[in-house]
Amino acid sequence: MTLAEEAPRSALLPSPTRDLKQGLADIRHHGLAIVPDVLVGDQLKRARDALYRAAADDRARGREQKFGLDYEHDDTNQRVWNVLSRDPVFEDLAFHRTAVDYVRAVLGWPALLGNISANITGPGGGEMVLHADQIFVPTPWPDEPQGCNVAWCLDDFTEANGATRIVPGSHRLNRQSGPEDAGAATVPVEARAGSIFAIDGRVWHKTGANITRDQRRAGLFAVYSLPMYLPQENWWLSLDPAVRQFGSDTLLRLLGFRGDYFYGRVNGRPVG
Repeated sequence: MTLAEEAPRSALLPSPTRDLKQGLADIRHHGLAIVPDVLVGDQLKRARDALYRAAADDRARGREQKFGLDYEHDDTNQRVWNVLSRDPVFEDLAFHRTAVDYVRAVLGWPALLGNISANITGPGGGEMVLHADQIFVPTPWPDEPQGCNVAWCLDDFTEANGATRIVPGSHRLNRQSGPEDAGAATVPVEARAGSIFAIDGRVWHKTGANITRDQRRAGLFAVYSLPMYLPQENWWLSLDPAVRQFGSDTLLRLLGFRGDYFYGRVNGRPVG
């Protein structure tokens, strides 16, 4: 029996925790950590409203994008790209201290933000193909993760409304999933709105099916990597210049606009 087949039977998902040390232990064992109540009250409402407003604007302007990744006969799911340029609230999430603490601990520092985008599942929405987001890494993969994902639950994530589903422990297989793994048993990551979950970039996962009649499920997904890898989003072309102009040191480093040593330089000199 493979790890992918036995993992959901032998290992339940970890309980939500605000303790970073426990969260890192959960990532090592399960492949993810769940942190509750990172966004609450007006901050959660602002982020959720900004995302649904951006999604509605894309639809109204005829530039709505679907998920891709082998959805079949599904027109209900929507993806919103480059949210950093859509509303300042998304800067607060991408460079949030809790998220960055996990990135620092899992990957080390410096690191890069490769992409931050949103997935919105609608009633009747289908599943995504099983995959690991560390697809940007050539094979064979190194023994340590090269990427770390931080997912922001802007709505409650439930099994019924299409919560992300993972194969616990699949990061220990240290490879991308293939067609032969399509039937691997998965577990839904159920979490309250305002929670985040941090995932080892090697974990196999997919969007779940939304079997509800009237619920949408919005999640924001930030993908971070070691600085040797190009970002998925071409920040130099797509980013609103105001984000860079007023960005913090952490923001500039995570986007690759500021660096030390031998990367991120201009004419051989660090950008100060």
